Amino acid sequence: MNKQHFKLLIVDDDTNYTNVLKKILSTENYSIQTANSAENALFKVQLSHYDLVLTDLMMGGMNGIALLEQIKKESPLTEVILITGYGTVENAVEAMRKGAYSYFIKGNDPDELLMTIEKVENSIILKKQNAALKNTVNAIGITLTSQNQRFLETIELAKKAAFSNASILLLGESGVGKEVFARFIHQNSPRQSEPFIPVNCHSFQETMLESELFGHKKGAFTGAQENRIGRFEAADGGTLFLDEIADTPLNTQTKLLRAIENKTVERIGSNEGIYCDFRLISATNKSLESLIETKEFREDFYYRISTIVIDIPPLRDRKEDIPQLVNQFIHDLFNEMKRPYKGMDPEVHEQLMAYDYPGNVRELKNIIERLAVLSVDGWISKEDINFTSRKRVNKNMTLKDYRGQLEKEFIQSILEENNYNMTQSAEQLGISRRQLFNKVTEYNLRSE
Repeated sequence: MNKQHFKLLIVDDDTNYTNVLKKILSTENYSIQTANSAENALFKVQLSHYDLVLTDLMMGGMNGIALLEQIKKESPLTEVILITGYGTVENAVEAMRKGAYSYFIKGNDPDELLMTIEKVENSIILKKQNAALKNTVNAIGITLTSQNQRFLETIELAKKAAFSNASILLLGESGVGKEVFARFIHQNSPRQSEPFIPVNCHSFQETMLESELFGHKKGAFTGAQENRIGRFEAADGGTLFLDEIADTPLNTQTKLLRAIENKTVERIGSNEGIYCDFRLISATNKSLESLIETKEFREDFYYRISTIVIDIPPLRDRKEDIPQLVNQFIHDLFNEMKRPYKGMDPEVHEQLMAYDYPGNVRELKNIIERLAVLSVDGWISKEDINFTSRKRVNKNMTLKDYRGQLEKEFIQSILEENNYNMTQSAEQLGISRRQLFNKVTEYNLRSE
């Protein structure tokens, strides 16, 4: 962690002691703020996230223990070190039972405090690394290696882009693995030990999306029962991933543009700017140029988010990667089910290679998962694969009609799998409810 990203708040009603402590800690290049009362400190904590609060135990008004309890309610991830005199050590020990990280006795060697702060810093780094590892494991599950030259070039472009702070726009059809690429870029960047924060922009209504991104103050709107940091603040020092960026309302685009340009956000209900050091990656399966022409997407916003554009090829254009993906998915799924894998009928492999996958890698994984579940004694049989009929191609069909037919059948299968629940189906397909409704109307996909 860059020490400048480690945010520290010193709380003491003794201004002289606060200044001395700040001067000592400033030698370590921490980002330091001060407060002259517990009440003022609590207000600051409600407005911005701090990694560590150093607070005096005995102050006029709210004391250090009461502040500790409120901080743990408002910001559970913030660590607290109590500063106390010799006569109140017992109280400090009691505070540790209530969640304080440690305590420091005034008059002791400052190096002792610096060592404790370093332990807090290392603990936070470890937590963020574990979270980043968990995020990577929870991704779609593909490894970014390939036998396809175009895909290899795409991976190399992503690696080069990772070392910069430039905004990246990922393009590609639904299911190609745009979030996997976003996580790959983050893991190969200098920010890899910091948070990776994903947001799917089509999953929220306009007001809720802004609250999700910028955070809000208690009482800012109906239902805002507590202060909440937004995803920008959560991504401080790390990467913010805005998926389905094309579905962002125009008003929100304007606010996003300002936040990206200034690296500063304002929580809803507040006019105080909060600086956030984030790296932005966006993604879409739509043509933003077309949306700009129809005035549905701001041109200045487009240029701000697309310093580097990475176009991810669909699976049908890199079929030489299918065997590797199939093997990986089979290995992962059978391990998860704690069942042995004995093999696959050669005809299943042939059909997997021949299919065009309108749903890309996501569809392939769904197919393999279904085959694994239906397999008997670990053997994947040709009787269990169910897209054979789709391959009987009418040679008089145009490519556009053929792809449309495949898309229709794929959407129909997802709808049936989710009992025609539009929200669940849209989420699985990686499109908005509105897009799915349009497809259902276009293809006349109705339940019987």
